[in-house]
Amino acid sequence: MATGPQPTNGNGDTRKEVQQSINVLAQYIKDLSFENPNAPRSLGTQQGSPQITLTVNVNGRPLSPTDFEVELSIEGGAGEGAGTLFKFELVYGSVVRLAGISPDDAHAVIMIEGPRLMFPFARQIIADATRNGGFPPLMIDPIDFVALYRNRMAQLQQQPSGQA
Repeated sequence: MATGPQPTNGNGDTRKEVQQSINVLAQYIKDLSFENPNAPRSLGTQQGSPQITLTVNVNGRPLSPTDFEVELSIEGGAGEGAGTLFKFELVYGSVVRLAGISPDDAHAVIMIEGPRLMFPFARQIIADATRNGGFPPLMIDPIDFVALYRNRMAQLQQQPSGQA
């Protein structure tokens, strides 16, 4: 049986190219907490803009060779000490499936693209919680997950061996 020329990917390579993709299979709230410690005194009495604090963290773990759980943790609040208006904590999870992405690149994709896809939903949950707590909705500014990832990798490289 004779075979003709094989299609190539432009580099003379006859391997079939696999389309790279990340698909969100599920999204869910793992933990949500909203505290309004000084209600009802704190409602409607705030003068000016309170100091907002925010901490963001991303974690990922494999579920299978192609599926991963990504956790986006956002916690913060408005005010401090006796002047605390509210505090919140959200751990938002998703299951993502990677296709056509090399194992060397998978970690960065999970830790950058996973939370980037999840963020609008987590942001809305926090906005709804603050509004339902009696305050104007807290609309968190977009987060640069590339910078967050780079900072975390730099911190891990600076740690002595054996510590993670």
